[in-house]
Parts: sequence; structure tokens; C-alpha cells
Amino acid sequence: MAKKRKMKMEFRYYQMQDGIPILALLGEKWVQNYGRDVDYLHFHNYLEIGFCYSGEGELVLGEEPVRFAGREFTIIPPNFPHTTTSDVGNISKWEYLFIDAEGFLQVAAGTPLRAEKMIQRIYSKALCLKESEYKSLSNKIIKILEIMRASDEFYLEEAKGVLLALLAEVARMNRSSEEENIEEKGKITNMISRSIDYISQCYMEDIRIGDLAKACHISETHFRRVFTSYMHMSPLEYINKVRIQTACEILKKTDESIADIAYKCGFTTNSTFNRNFRQLMGMSPAEWRKRPENYEQQLLKFDIHSEKGW
Repeated sequence: MAKKRKMKMEFRYYQMQDGIPILALLGEKWVQNYGRDVDYLHFHNYLEIGFCYSGEGELVLGEEPVRFAGREFTIIPPNFPHTTTSDVGNISKWEYLFIDAEGFLQVAAGTPLRAEKMIQRIYSKALCLKESEYKSLSNKIIKILEIMRASDEFYLEEAKGVLLALLAEVARMNRSSEEENIEEKGKITNMISRSIDYISQCYMEDIRIGDLAKACHISETHFRRVFTSYMHMSPLEYINKVRIQTACEILKKTDESIADIAYKCGFTTNSTFNRNFRQLMGMSPAEWRKRPENYEQQLLKFDIHSEKGW
């Protein structure tokens, strides 16, 4: 039986200059009828932020069609399938920022843990928002566009400052209602931070709570109590959460078998993996993988060709 032919999708690659995390696509080139003679989705290698000054049409974000009009903006993660199509006979004016969010936040966010947390939030969904309803975000986007257009003295330093504020606001906005605030109101103590770093690096191994406590030079009972007070969950619950979050990333981005993913993430049996996954995510790994918001899984269905975007 012949294999079903994959649908077409385009990968648009953008090249950043060394040390510059922002690429701005400005000017009259981006005043056009979008989507003419294009019937396929595309994705980028960087975070895309687009501002629509005028025009009307339809965006497709993953599998969801969304109407757009002037004075709206989009924030689209890398590897997220999408396309923009102006209404017939309609000229739309957009300008775009492509952002190396990961590289930028590894330096600007202060700690790897904070950078990772922000990136996970920012990349969790694609957004199409109205300027009138999200003034703070739209003002920052317009400000960066203006800074990049003027390219005045120290413009990159200024743009990076506004960019950090923008990404922080998006990360806060994308926080899920179920997400634990692991920092509480203050900083995580060095002891807890070391434990978190160890779990992040060694989640695939057999981690014993007693060994974590010994490394912190306290009793296991005291370690459990301190950890739980800061993290609002037990050490074992946190280990399982890290393992399940890692499994979600692999499920979303690959077609590896669930059994292989379970093993990679530190679970010795499929039943233990399935039980913990369902407890945390409310469904089985197979069910979760098929959800439309796991957009990177869609890429595996397409015949992808590459085009340099700029």
C-alpha cells in the first residue's frame, strides 16, 4: 500500500548577526497582499513578533483560523506552523521582529533556571492580540520597532532593555493557573536551588531523597520539610513533575515511542510513567500528544522545504 503523501510546509530561516538578538523587517516591502498564490503553512527558527498597522485577513495559527485587522499584533514561537492571508484585493501593512529569545535570556534573565522558565512560558502558545486591549505589550513592540528603525547611538542597548521587559510581560501573561510559583515571594535558598539544579540534570537517574538531603548536610526529614515549604510540593512530586515536563517536550517534538520516552525520562516501567503522566496532565501520554496546542508535533506530518527568510 502506497504511503500517503505529506502536505507541504515551508521552513523560513533567518540569520542573526553575532551578539544581536533582534532582526527587524521594516518598511514598504511588508505592505502587500499577504498569502497570494500560497496555500501552505510555514514556520521560523526564531520567535516572531508581528505588528499589523492596517488591512484585514486571516491568520492560521497551528490549526486555528483567526481573523486579523489593523492595530493588532502576533507573538508566534519558533517551529509554530502558521500563515497570513490578506482578504482578496486587500493590502495589509505589517512589520516584524525576529527574536533569539533563548540566546538573549540565557544572558539577560540572570540564572539558567529563570531563563528556562521564561522560555517555556513564552513558547507555550501563539498569540494574536488587539492593541486596544494589550496597550502595555503593544507599546513595547512599537517602541522596539521605532528604535530599530532609527538605529541611533546605543540603539541596541536600548532595544535590549525594552525587549527584556516585553518578554517578561509575555512570560507572566502565559502563566497557567495550575502552575506552581516555585520562588514564592523571595529567592529560593541556595540549598533548594542546588537540589533543583541536580534534579534538572539527573532526572533520568534513580534519585534518592536521602542523597539530596545528605548533599545539603541535613536530615532527610528536615530536607523534605524545607523543600516542601518552598516548592509547595514534596521532593518526589517535583522530580516526577520535571520528568513529565521533559516527556511532554519529547512527545510534542518527536514521534518516538511512548515506551522509549518513559525510559529516557527516568521511569522504569510504562505503567509508572502512564500513572504519573495522567495524574499530572489529566490524560494519557498518547491523548496529550494529539492535542492541537502541541503544535510542533504537526511538523512531523509535512514535507518541509527550506527557504532563507532574510
